[in-house]
Amino acid sequence: MAKLLSTPRLTSIRLRTVTSTLSKSSSSPIHSSPTVSPISLHSNPLFFSLYTTPLLTLRSVDNPSNNHRNFSVSAFDTKNDDISSSSKDDTKDEPVAEINGDDTAKSSTKDDQYPTGEFEFEEYSAWKSLVVKFRMLFAFPWERVRKGSVLTMKLRGQISDQLQSRFSSGLSLPQICENLMKAAYDPRISVVYLHIEPLGCGWGKVEEIRRHILDFRKSGKFIVGYAPACGEKEYYIGCACQELYAPPSAYFALYGLTVQASFLGGVFEKVGIEPQVQRIGKYKSAGDQLMRKSISDENREMLTALLDNIYGNWLEKVALTKGKKKEDIEQFVNDGVYQIERLKEESWITDIKYDDEVMSMLKERLGILKDKKLPEVDYRKYSKVRRWTLGLTGYKDQIAIIRASGSISRTRGPFSSPSSGIIAEKLIEKIRSVRESKRFKAVVLRIDSPGGDALASDLMWREIRLLAESKPVIASMADVAASGGYYMAMAAQAIVAENLTLTGSIGVVTGKFNLGNLYEKIGFNKETISRGRYAELTAAEQRPFRPEEADLFAKSAQHAYTQFRDKAALSRSMTVDKMEEVAQGRVWTGKDALSRGLVDAVGGLSLAVAIAKQKANIPQDRQVSVVELSRPSASLPEVLSGIGSSLAGADRTLKELLNDVASSDGIQARMDGVMFEKLGGAAYTNPLFMLIKDCLSSF
Repeated sequence: MAKLLSTPRLTSIRLRTVTSTLSKSSSSPIHSSPTVSPISLHSNPLFFSLYTTPLLTLRSVDNPSNNHRNFSVSAFDTKNDDISSSSKDDTKDEPVAEINGDDTAKSSTKDDQYPTGEFEFEEYSAWKSLVVKFRMLFAFPWERVRKGSVLTMKLRGQISDQLQSRFSSGLSLPQICENLMKAAYDPRISVVYLHIEPLGCGWGKVEEIRRHILDFRKSGKFIVGYAPACGEKEYYIGCACQELYAPPSAYFALYGLTVQASFLGGVFEKVGIEPQVQRIGKYKSAGDQLMRKSISDENREMLTALLDNIYGNWLEKVALTKGKKKEDIEQFVNDGVYQIERLKEESWITDIKYDDEVMSMLKERLGILKDKKLPEVDYRKYSKVRRWTLGLTGYKDQIAIIRASGSISRTRGPFSSPSSGIIAEKLIEKIRSVRESKRFKAVVLRIDSPGGDALASDLMWREIRLLAESKPVIASMADVAASGGYYMAMAAQAIVAENLTLTGSIGVVTGKFNLGNLYEKIGFNKETISRGRYAELTAAEQRPFRPEEADLFAKSAQHAYTQFRDKAALSRSMTVDKMEEVAQGRVWTGKDALSRGLVDAVGGLSLAVAIAKQKANIPQDRQVSVVELSRPSASLPEVLSGIGSSLAGADRTLKELLNDVASSDGIQARMDGVMFEKLGGAAYTNPLFMLIKDCLSSF
């Protein structure tokens, strides 16, 4: 966290630094695309102060308006990873452990004081089935789907936690989950066929998708996966399908995980740059990248714990899915298996087939003649099918969903797009409108953010706190909700995190660069005239801090940390000393955060909805409508991208091209020491191309 110091002529710009990456160990071609977060700065771009956290992700194989949306709670309800008996008969070669519900993705809560939020598939009554069929007769043309259709979805690249505009070419987690739930109840959908390729999201979103796959199977329908390129995340989703296929030339890289940390201390020393960093919290490692030449013991301890959590969870879930021992799964990984034939022999995949062969198999199963075309509906078209058409909305009690994704800033920049991160002033407007409305019984605040501006985080905390005084507010965490993201969440009455959500990071990093030696080497000189004892605190980058400046700087950083820590202790009903033990800038997984009192329950969005119902005194067996309060408007690049993606043979859209160009220098950062890169994510680091991209996005 950071407190911005007052000096004349302050502005805000972006600074990008190198952070560490958790990556897949692989001998195959891989690419690193660390994520970028904005850093709040003064007018001097060489001064920075951080209220952010690292993100944990994996590398992947290289591979190419305020509309309200009503959702039935069933569109988000998740049970655990159990599969109902209705799907057992339709399961082929399926492991007993998974079917019997031994999967550890089951929701867990402190002291079992909260409901489980488990999804229960209920068959429609004869009357409701008749109503749904009647609605389908009068559905809009774009909602028409042939009976016996196959819902096909390609899961690859980045997956946003926000709803996407109709022109966006990206994937949206809420729309993926909603499509799976709609397909479970839609009598026109017989099969779901997933193309799974290298993903660009964190483990929180992966867990949510996996959970909805297993919930879909409770409908008695079957779901098939196809994985031409597969790493740990892709297999984690694929093994939840009843059948998983791969082509003979498929690339499977199940080799384990590694963590890497990069350090610029030696580089800065050679060029004459001296980082002067104040780091409050021994685990707050952003300063390490700038000052150190090697990893600190505390950073190593934190990274090791995170890696062990992620790797251990993957081994356990796969072992349960395959009905094998954890040790056997680990041995298979350590054998470095790459032969597709062996994957089939040891039942890691169902069979070796090309895509057309899988489609032919589906036609045969559905009783479609060989000369007839398999009826399909894709992700984009099926997203346009309304829940009302399928009888999944229209319930009296309503719960609002407010989504907050991305880095935090107080106001929108001149070149930022409408959907660029969390803009505090916009989110505050939305929170106030919900507080004043009598329409909603409760609110779920969905957070996917590594943090950002300190002041903005505190202002949003205050508004969320006021909202919680008028109606129940439950925070639901996606991939990451740490530092400024955690600051927002702790204002809620209860916090729900995924098992591998990255959270916590209660700490402060702030500092400036002393460029005196560099200026001397290149013959540059800078003179400053000032009034006021501390006027040059952040303006004089040509010299180090004076003793009195260094003292003020250190006290300011400590004050910012104390405010953050004490407010966290108050919000979580903990003593300051107890909070200090789990603060210190340390990042925790959701599972570890639960045991340390930083969150209240481990589960998905549906668990948050169930807890919101409990807090609002709504019976758990009563269905509610979940209302999405915003949907991003389409920017010019998204419109062009949507048009481009619809052109036959178009391999790359304008948006993808801009992203690739922006990532050409291959350096990207979160504003902290541990960065968890997202699979397939673009690295927006080249300032020139970032400016071009932001300009286009602002149209």
